[in-house]
Formats: sequence, structure tokens, C-alpha cells
Amino acid sequence: MTEFIPENRVQQGKLPDDHDLFVTVRRHAWKATALAVAVLASACGTTPASAPASPGINPSTPAGAETFKANILAFGDTGYDYDWLEADDYEDPLDARTYIVGELDDWIEDNMPIQEFRLSPFHFAEQTGGWVPASGMWPVARAIQDWCASPDRCDFGVMLGDNIYPSGATVGADGRDDAARFDDLMNKPYIGLQEQDEDFVIYPVMGNHDWETSREGAEAQLAYLQASPLYRMDGFWWKSEPVPGVEVFGIDTTLLLSAFEEPEYAFADDGTPVHTGEIDEADPWTVPRGAERDQVAWLAKALAESDAHWKIVIAHHPLWSGSGGKYEQAKVLREQLYPALCRYADMFLAGHEHTLEVHMDDCRDGLGQPDDRPLMTLVSGAAGKQRALHSTFMDYLDRTYPQKETLYARGQVWGFATLELGEDEAEVTLLAIPDDGSSAIDEVFTHRFKRRSGRDAGALTQASP
Repeated sequence: MTEFIPENRVQQGKLPDDHDLFVTVRRHAWKATALAVAVLASACGTTPASAPASPGINPSTPAGAETFKANILAFGDTGYDYDWLEADDYEDPLDARTYIVGELDDWIEDNMPIQEFRLSPFHFAEQTGGWVPASGMWPVARAIQDWCASPDRCDFGVMLGDNIYPSGATVGADGRDDAARFDDLMNKPYIGLQEQDEDFVIYPVMGNHDWETSREGAEAQLAYLQASPLYRMDGFWWKSEPVPGVEVFGIDTTLLLSAFEEPEYAFADDGTPVHTGEIDEADPWTVPRGAERDQVAWLAKALAESDAHWKIVIAHHPLWSGSGGKYEQAKVLREQLYPALCRYADMFLAGHEHTLEVHMDDCRDGLGQPDDRPLMTLVSGAAGKQRALHSTFMDYLDRTYPQKETLYARGQVWGFATLELGEDEAEVTLLAIPDDGSSAIDEVFTHRFKRRSGRDAGALTQASP
């Protein structure tokens, strides 16, 4: 069953009381009708109703005490702060009217159902003199610290990439100090976790924004993470045993994907992706070099040789997601990673999409036949920014890929995820944070699933190449 919640409320900043806005919007003809209703409601001081977050699947806990337990904090796409905005925000600050119309234009360009249009929270940045998307970095960071303050809730954390917006470390290219950038975006928000528990460590991976300026910038962030007592990251890809019995394998999917062409596409009215004939070229410094080309083989070997009770793979780019913009990337990753993931891994955790999602995949593409213990794939990329779900694209995925089951998907939300590992089962929990900037925590979804590793490998049939 799919839990689809287009959660898109205007909480920060009121729409301008400007009737010229409607003249601008009318050029979109019939598609603007729903927007006009939303704008009028906001101008009158009311907020359009939106679907509440309903609970997810909550099976009862199996009888009998478990002998194994570990708790993981999972969050991504964190480092978005008003003191570190894009150059365009300074050069061309947007008034509220222009900002809102731009959001509508983007929605229509992506051919998303206009009746679902809502504005994510937006904020007037004194730093630039213009309106920008609101940041959830500090509200989520405070909520994470509050959550982990309770005993036995957080043994360690994983940070799922895009740790620094807009363009990672710059090594001085933007005239600003990377040391200050690292402190503001990676140390200050989360150091409280280690102040609560001196043994708490975050295991990060890099995202595409962390690579955006240069290879030197990505290497500078890696050097910072290697030196920081709060973080542990041995390289662009790595493996580690944070607690006994749990092994985490971090991979760099920006490097992996840069070796493949990424066709650009638009969406038909029914959500079907249609190739435009254009190719999105990777930045040359992200193209893998030397041993970086062997990441997939390294992961397969490391998973196969691991004797950990739980084997967790983390990366930035997801295998399944509902926003639509990462369709080609996800196809490549499934083709490259599923032979190893489906045979040896218990779950795959990612960010990139600024959403909260849980998908189950029966692994028929990786094993040649469906597995009765599907692979849980998590998207937890809502710790700083928000993004809407594309409902007709999600319908396309449901029609086209019977191996995937979407258990929960929520867009335009801030939040994070936790995982509680037991002897033979785990429970994933998604937690949402209000749009008003407070740090209240709403447990919106939980789901229990079976451990996949440790079974007789001979019972699994690997798909032929």
C-alpha cells in the first residue's frame, strides 16, 4: 500500500497582497486555477487544507525477547544555511511575487498535477535582501539532539551526503573560508550529539553538491571529516563496524554515476519519463580515476566477505524515489548495485531527494527471482531542504516496476529517520518536523522488516549478467 502525502504548506512568509500576481499566473491558462484558490486563501489569512500525515504500517512486535539491539540515526542533505547561500541569491535577490511565480513555473515545467501545487516554506534572507527557500537545518538538528537525548535511541549516525550547500568546500574559489563553512554547517549543528554522548560518531558519505566546485573541494571536505572527532570517514568509499555486529558500507555514488551518460527527460501527462534527446554531462573532476572505477567490485567483495550480523549500505543517490528528477540515476544504480545488494545486504540508505520515503524491492532484478525478504530502501534527505513528490511519476513507477512497493512517501517536509536493529528484524521510523521552525517531533511512519543477510547463499539465485 502506498502512503502518498503531498505536504506543502505556506508557513514562513505571507503571499503578497498583489492582484498583478494573478495576471501573471493567468498566462498558464486552466492550469493556474488551483493556484489562484491557494493564493486567495493565503492573502485572506487562511491556509489551504492539506492532507495530514497519517500513521504508517505498525505490525505488532513478535513475541520473545531479542538478544541483539542497535539504534541508528539516518539523515541527509543537511548543510543549507542562510549565511551560505548561492551567488545568484546575492546577485539577483527575489521579491516575494517573483519567488512565488518562479515556484509555480517550475511546478508546471515538470508537468506536476497543478491541483497539488503548494508552496514550501520560504524565508526573507536579510543576508541577500531577497526571498529564498526556508532552511530546516537547525530545526532538524535540534530535533535530532532531542531525540537522541533519550537513553539507547542513537548508537551512531549516518549522514547521507550533500553535507554542504550550495557547492561543497570551495578552497577559496568563492572568497570565503572553508574552515568557517565546515564549522557552521557540519560541526555546530551536530556537536551537541557528542556532548550528550562522548562516544557518538557520525559516518558520512559525499553527495553531488559536495563535489560541485572541484575535486580539490571534495578532498578538502574529506580531510576535515577525517580529522574531526565527531565524524569518521576513511575515504570516498569505506566500510566500518560502528557497533559489534553491524557493518556499514559507504559508497560515493557521484563518482560511480559520473562514469555513465545521463539522458535528460521530461514527463508526459501520465507521468511517463520521455527522453528529450539531451545528455546531462558530468563535471570532469567527478569522473572516476584509477581505483575509483572499481567501487562496485569492491562493494560486492566487501559484502560477500563480511560476517556482520547486519550489513548496511549507505550512499547519496537513492534506488527508488518519488520526485522524478533522479529517474535515470536510479536505473543505473540498480543495474550496477543489485547483484551485490540483493545477495548480501540488509538495506540501502540514501538521501539526495529532499523527502522521506520507504520502498521495498523484491530483488527479482538482482537475483533472477523474487525474494521473500525484500530489500528495504530508505530515502532520508529532508534534514535541510524540501522537495515535492511527483504523483503521476509515482503512478508510472507503480505501473512499470512490480518488484517495488512504496510503503510511505512524503514530500515538502523536514525530518529524519531512525532504525532499530534486532536479532532478526529491524524497525525503520520516519520523523517529521513542523514547518514553523520549531523542533517538535512527529513519528509519522514505522515499519518492521526481516534481516536478509546470514541466510544460505545457495538458496538465492543470482541473475545472469
